Amino acid sequence: MTSAPAADDGQEPDAFEANRRYLGSVAYRLLGSFTDAEDVLQDAWLRWQGADHDAVADPRAFLTTVVTRLCYDQLGSARARREAYYGEWLPEPSVSYADAADSPAELAERGESVSLALLTVLEQLTPAERAAFVLHDVFAVGFDEIADSLDRTPDAARQLASRARRRVRDGDGRRGGRSTGGRSGGGRSGAVADPAEHRQAVEAFVAASTRGDILALMEILAPDVVWHADGGGIVRAAARPVLGAWNVARLVSGLVTKWFTPEFGLCSALVNGEPGLVWYEKATGTVGGVVALTVADGRITEAFVVVNPEKLGHLSPMGP
Repeated sequence: MTSAPAADDGQEPDAFEANRRYLGSVAYRLLGSFTDAEDVLQDAWLRWQGADHDAVADPRAFLTTVVTRLCYDQLGSARARREAYYGEWLPEPSVSYADAADSPAELAERGESVSLALLTVLEQLTPAERAAFVLHDVFAVGFDEIADSLDRTPDAARQLASRARRRVRDGDGRRGGRSTGGRSGGGRSGAVADPAEHRQAVEAFVAASTRGDILALMEILAPDVVWHADGGGIVRAAARPVLGAWNVARLVSGLVTKWFTPEFGLCSALVNGEPGLVWYEKATGTVGGVVALTVADGRITEAFVVVNPEKLGHLSPMGP
């Protein structure tokens, strides 16, 4: 995301700049889009400039309320746009190429890790439910502050979060009981993959795919695996989820034949905090696709593939 105007040289950054990364994290998790989150932050910065700073007792709480209300207003219209979207709508992915652990301060700014799977499940919630869930379960915001953001009572905010948590668990169950990440991610009891198991499954998936070994590929795919793809009508992608290990294995085999050429590269990355893959053009470094894989019991249970270039523009080009 681009930054709002910075403080003058020699001056301490104001409260907005001090909390900008946190506010961006909140907006992204509420909207599932870095582009929309950036628009919200620009609007929030303008409102902060027009506020009486001396009258604001807690700038972080004030700014959280401003960002939440702006996102809340956007969620209604966003849902209508997404219902008319060509094929499946998936959130914009967050990609990191570093495995280094973040500092406690950075973790607090980013909140709990939210996978693409969980962001997709959050699309089922009402705007108020999503706001209550994200603020409380992801960022540990108190219900008094959430109530102020949503113009509800604290009890009503608590009920919204509880209902959202239940709907997330139910939605996760309908998707096959897969872990969706985050503090209240659900998933089969005892089936959530640790990072090493997750990475091992991703590596096995890549090895089998690039060899064109369908039998080995089916071994790493859960029998009821689901493949989701978002091309936005710009890049060719499956318009509906592809179900079952055999169907997904055949699809992946065909995609590898088409796209795994000397002109393109495939590398490991953290996609929304979990081991995933990035496909890119070697000559320019342009990212052409991001793959997030959900793993349970050592097998891939769900794949989320974003190839819509409008959802990848925020990602930095790959180096040579």
